[in-house]
Amino acid sequence: MPGRDAHAERRRQLVLGVFLTRHGHHPGSWRLPGSPGGGDPDFAYWLRLAQTAERGKLDSVFFADFVGMAADDVRGVERRPAGGGFEPLSLISALAVTTRNIGLIATVNTNFANPYTLARQMASIDHLSGGRVGWNVVSSLSPGSIRTFGVDSPLDHAGRYERAAEFIALAKKLWDSWDDGAFDHPDKAAGHYLDPASVHPVSHHGRHFHSESILDVARPVQGYPVFVQAGNSETGRDFAAQHAEMIYAAAQFVEDARDYYDDVKARLPAYGRAQDQLKVTPGLSFSIGATESEAREKFEALQQKVDLTGPIELIGEDVSHLPLDAPLPDDYPVPENGKGRWEQIVRLGKRENLTLRQLVLRYNVVRGHRIAIGTPTQVADQIEDWFTQGVVDGFNLIPPLNPGFLEDFVDLVVPELQKRGIFRTEYEGRTLRENLGLDRPVNQHHRTPAPAPADLAV
Repeated sequence: MPGRDAHAERRRQLVLGVFLTRHGHHPGSWRLPGSPGGGDPDFAYWLRLAQTAERGKLDSVFFADFVGMAADDVRGVERRPAGGGFEPLSLISALAVTTRNIGLIATVNTNFANPYTLARQMASIDHLSGGRVGWNVVSSLSPGSIRTFGVDSPLDHAGRYERAAEFIALAKKLWDSWDDGAFDHPDKAAGHYLDPASVHPVSHHGRHFHSESILDVARPVQGYPVFVQAGNSETGRDFAAQHAEMIYAAAQFVEDARDYYDDVKARLPAYGRAQDQLKVTPGLSFSIGATESEAREKFEALQQKVDLTGPIELIGEDVSHLPLDAPLPDDYPVPENGKGRWEQIVRLGKRENLTLRQLVLRYNVVRGHRIAIGTPTQVADQIEDWFTQGVVDGFNLIPPLNPGFLEDFVDLVVPELQKRGIFRTEYEGRTLRENLGLDRPVNQHHRTPAPAPADLAV
């Protein structure tokens, strides 16, 4: 299992990303005065958030994409914020040329995208950004997305992961269509634009995809984008161990974080992977104040804005037909999407004997993630504790209210972490991979020069 030597832990670099949303992650955030009004897309606002994260030397900004809302899925729509975002690849394209150092992670669902189109887009944006792109690989399939995209025969949980694995395999083949530097040495005198040996046509015929192609974009700066994933189920954990380089996990308690970390890291050798080539970063919500009581008051102001009179969801499951002041029924069926998260909900409810109302306020407002409430020093203490125990490689921040809570973290907590020597004061590399300490993948067609014959060796 991963070692927990304290001296070794101090040498590790804390990973910090931030999951950005327009109003904030707390469901009551849009109702507070500090939240931006209205829902029209506003690039200047998103740029402000990304630049704040970059000012804090964070590794990355992360954008989700809950694609697919059925035409009649409007019950309670007036009670929840809608709009205000951009399609993630479009947004990170704009951020690629308006930021300089921070990684840009976009969510793309493998059920609805095409490997060639995605490979082309990601390669383009990786070049535009100088090598700062990450792909959050999602394979969920909500009822709304099924109806939006007209899916006649939806795949089951295992089938969606199988499709996602083939999607990644084909995308890698397409990124490897060209050797690194294939276009760097044109011979004008000879009329040779490139070496024909540097191109590798793709011929893929799998269960879910067929492609005979060559990608029309040079190999990405990073080789491949950084692969991000959020698998909590058994299948999701194994998928992460095989494919992911950063995991967006969920853990409210240190025991859960340790179990998850050790389990996923223990699966890596089966796929020939090193421990440090997968970063486990649970979500972290937070509320920061000059005193602990002030921090709690700030969070309580958000809690009071939670509306429980309309539709009530737990990770996409409508539970508004259940009594709010009774526990979640033991026989409630496990949903097809978010199996791992649902198991966390059930455990939390039983562990603390929570009613559905209490469960919503404990779990839903942070979606199963840990929340750190206190002074900057107290929040930094909690981050350092989990990091030095070796149960996380870092955290994916989920600010309850934007922009104020993110600015609090950057201006007050980041300096604390820097003083303790566990977080950078400047970006070390120019690419997202370099800043995360991840290897750059070698082209699968890489030709190693043959060694010289023994009698000619010098």
